[in-house]
Amino acid sequence: MIFYKTREEIELIRQSANLLGKAHGEVAKMISPGVKTIDLDKRAEEFIRDHGGIPSFKGYNKNFPGSLCISVNEQVVHGFPSEYTLREGDIISVDCGVFLNGFHSDSAYTYAVGPVSEDVRRLLQVTKASLFKGIEQVRSGNRVGDISFAIQTFVESHNFTIIRELVGHGVGKALHESPEVPNFGKRGRGVKLRDGLVIAIEPMVNMGRRNVVQEKDGWTIRTLDRKPSAHFEHTVAVSNGKAEVLTTFEYIEQVYKL
Repeated sequence: MIFYKTREEIELIRQSANLLGKAHGEVAKMISPGVKTIDLDKRAEEFIRDHGGIPSFKGYNKNFPGSLCISVNEQVVHGFPSEYTLREGDIISVDCGVFLNGFHSDSAYTYAVGPVSEDVRRLLQVTKASLFKGIEQVRSGNRVGDISFAIQTFVESHNFTIIRELVGHGVGKALHESPEVPNFGKRGRGVKLRDGLVIAIEPMVNMGRRNVVQEKDGWTIRTLDRKPSAHFEHTVAVSNGKAEVLTTFEYIEQVYKL
């Protein structure tokens, strides 16, 4: 079942999303060689709780250990915060959710840690741009497949690959709601978009082949060929017939430039 949100509920999600954006900004300040990923997680949780929110991911499905999903290099999503120390040349996806005012928000950003190769930088730039290509298709009367098609065609035109096993999703009182929002598909297919729909759009893009595997921890997804992967995500509402991006990269990009 799809839960369409009222204008008032969308405003509550925006408040959650603004706290989430600020938490991302706090993490962005710390990303540099020599920093342990567990310390990024500690800072995010502290900031979210200090401002009245709850980290959406902590304890998810009863056992996710972190407030952040931290996925480095060939890890795609759902990586654990750990004692791993960031090194120059790494890339790191930071995915975070906030529960505030009875509603979740969800957003992700992938960083380069110091200088990276031009190919890796292009992977990050194309993945981020593909997110906004998808958002351009969010308007009343379009369908989920229009978002999916826009992301897929843009990514593949730059000779990268789209992961098919992992998708975006509805967001609201639950962190993951219907409908699913794939990053591949055909125009004119899937759920019709209309006012009140709130979805997380999240391209996950590989430098090599699209195949992925799950690690033995039961959570972390990595590329099969161990080539790098990037991930960007926004929570977006259909409002007054068009896209309204509820999450923000503003606080990240005050301190970090891709």
